[in-house]
Amino acid sequence: MSLVDLIARADERGLAASGLACLDRCVPLLGGDDAILRPLWGNLTEASDAADWGGILDQIRAKLGEGDGEDDGGDEAVLLARRMLAGAPAERTAAQVRLWADACSVASLQIHRLLDPADDPSTLDDRREGRTQDMPPLAAAELRRQVTVLEVVAGHGAGGLRRALEVSVEGRRVLRAVVSRRARGRK
Repeated sequence: MSLVDLIARADERGLAASGLACLDRCVPLLGGDDAILRPLWGNLTEASDAADWGGILDQIRAKLGEGDGEDDGGDEAVLLARRMLAGAPAERTAAQVRLWADACSVASLQIHRLLDPADDPSTLDDRREGRTQDMPPLAAAELRRQVTVLEVVAGHGAGGLRRALEVSVEGRRVLRAVVSRRARGRK
């Protein structure tokens, strides 16, 4: 099943986890620490109250700073990550998180394409619809992570959140290394 199909079939928890996982993997671009989004992950559990999502999100935005793009030096990857954070819905409803999850999927794949030294001859739409032949490795790994998060949460509900978080942590480490290497190359 393609990423587009998985997003179309996902429930509210799966969609929120998908968008959150994309944002989580891109936190190194925002200067956040590894635990900055943990409260939002915690809000996806069975024992949580979806009504708390907006307040938690506001606290995280305050910690990461909204950014106006000027202090990002025009870095497109950072701007895309900031848009993911800014676009997170204040209410965790299926309709709102569906739009956000889809936008985060596109933004995160684009970020990984921007940071991958190999060119990608195909469009993001082609990649998200499952045409992955000759896909650059960094973006291909991000696509696999997005699919895994959606499949795990769809198959295990709240019980799949731990695995979804593990997938995000792995991706965040990879992106942190890429961002660090890129920063050293600019000096």
